[in-house]
Order: sequence, then C-alpha cells, then structure tokens
Amino acid sequence: MAAPQVSESKAVPEGLATDELKIEETPFAERATKVPASSYKQDYSGSIRELVMGNGDNTITVGGSDSLPFHLFEGNMPNKPLIAMEVQDTKPDNWPDTLTQYFDDVMDNPVAWAQKCVNEYKADALNIYLIGTDPNGENRSSADAAKDAAAIIDAVDVPIIVWGCGNNEKDTETLREITSIIGDKKVCLAPLEDANYRAIGATAMAFQHPMVAASPIDVNLAKQLNILLENLGVSLDTVMMDPSVGALGYGIEYTYSVMERIRIAALTQKDEKLQVPIICNLGREVWKTKEVGLPTDEVLGDQERRGIMMEAMTASCMMMAGGEVLIMRHPKAISMTKSLINGLMA
Repeated sequence: MAAPQVSESKAVPEGLATDELKIEETPFAERATKVPASSYKQDYSGSIRELVMGNGDNTITVGGSDSLPFHLFEGNMPNKPLIAMEVQDTKPDNWPDTLTQYFDDVMDNPVAWAQKCVNEYKADALNIYLIGTDPNGENRSSADAAKDAAAIIDAVDVPIIVWGCGNNEKDTETLREITSIIGDKKVCLAPLEDANYRAIGATAMAFQHPMVAASPIDVNLAKQLNILLENLGVSLDTVMMDPSVGALGYGIEYTYSVMERIRIAALTQKDEKLQVPIICNLGREVWKTKEVGLPTDEVLGDQERRGIMMEAMTASCMMMAGGEVLIMRHPKAISMTKSLINGLMA
C-alpha cells in the first residue's frame, strides 16, 4: 500500500496574516479616566459605627467606614485598622523560638512585656490575654490575674483590650474583678458570649467600657448576640464583634466569606445590628498552627519567615474582609501589616 502523500502547506489567506500588534500610544491611566464611574463604583446606604478606645489624650477611634475596606474611590475610611499587640499574664510554653526570641527577657513579667511592646516595638494598642486563668490550664485566681492586668493598665498609655481565657464563668469573675480595681480607666472587655453577655454586659455598661461580642463563625449568630446586648440596654456604639477567625490555610476562606457577608449587609442592606467594627484575634490562631513550628528545610524554607508571612497574610485577608482591629504577635509581621495599611490609605 502506497504511503499517504503529505499535502503542501497552504498559504495563509490575505487578511489573516499575523501582523504585529498595534502599539497603544495612549497611557492606561488616561484611558481609565474614560471608564464611566457607574462601571466600578457602588453606592452604599449604610456605614460602620465608630468606637473609641483608650483614655484621655491617648484615645484611638476605629470604624466609621461607609464603603468596603480600602475602597477609597467609593467612600470614606476615616480611621485606619488598629493593630493590638498581645501580652499574656503567664509565660507561654507553646510559642516557637522564632517568636519568643523577641520577648525572652520580659515574658516572666507582664508589665515589662507590655512596656517593651509599647516602647521598643511601638505598639499602638495592647491585648492582655489572661490565658493563665483557664481552669483547664494553670487556673490562676481571678484576683491575681486582675492585679497583673491592672498593673499593665497603669504602666502604659495605649488603648487596652482585656481578653479572658474563654471559660464563661471564670471570665465573668475575672473581668468584673478588673473593672472594680482600675478606677475610671477604660478598657475593652472580651469576650462576651451568649452564656455570659448579661453579666459582663451589665458590668461594661456600669463602668462605661467598650466590649467584644464573640460568636461562632455565623452571620446570624453574630447579629443575634448584638440584638441581645441591645435588648439588655447596651449601646452598639460601644460594641465590637468577633465573628471568630481562622489562620491562613486553616479555614480562612470561610472566615473571609462570613466577614464579607457581615460587611455587605451592614453597608448595602443597612442592617443596623451589624454596623459595628470587627475585631480579629488572629495571632493566637496563626501561632498554634503546625507550620510555624516546623524547622527550616529546603522545601518549606526559613521557619521564622514562614511564621511571619503566615501572620501578615492572615492579617491582610482579615483587613480586606472588614477587620478594623487586629490582634497580632510577631513584631515583624506587625511592621509588614502596618506598611500595607499605610500604602493602601495613601
């Protein structure tokens, strides 16, 4: 059988020849000005309440946006996201060396730890994490933890959040003890959950402290807790919501989705119960992941850089989803996040 003959290639018809692309002489910036605003702008009917943290001349206001985060072409974002640096009441035993090396000399002294964060690392705010009061851990007495927290509050001038261990009964006891000994100084009390919002909410109202309403990661549950607080008599002008967050690679997609839905409901559907600032306690989520503790190797790269990037990237995602207050740990991750904020707000 004769082999099939290969046909000769046909000439490309005239008009289909591959000519060089025409060079665009008009700069993109100039062409972009011709795009109608209706193609990329959205009108928002709602805005986020402003909340004031701190005391005297050292107050910081968070919230206040009337558009999605950093959409400065659509609306106003009068206040930058605030980063609070974490201090613990007891020396942590589960932090990797890539993080503890920055606090080794002060981790046995919460007051010195707080002062180092403010004086050396230029922290704009602090979060006192009273993990030592956890009944399943060291089970420190509420009185002892309250004294440590009060000493920090007296030693530094930046706004302070006091975050309990997560046990509702112990947190109620500890946070009440703190408010009774710090005088007229204002701190943000956290977390208020469905099991203890009445007790801590009443205390916060009595002493005029802002508070954090914490709920499992669900839009309806977050809204419901705000409604319950308002029914109690709490002004939503003193409330931040913590919808619960996950670290990069650990549920951050679901976190982002829920936070984004909260923000869209607040701004476009004018849902007043969701028009409060969002706080993201992300540092503890990032630094308990497996990846930050794995040693340096050829595949995963440098251990410290890995942890820094995981925290900074988690923070950037939380900001883009609507987080106004971020609780973080590593000084370098905080520095990177502040640089991003300044660049986006310029």
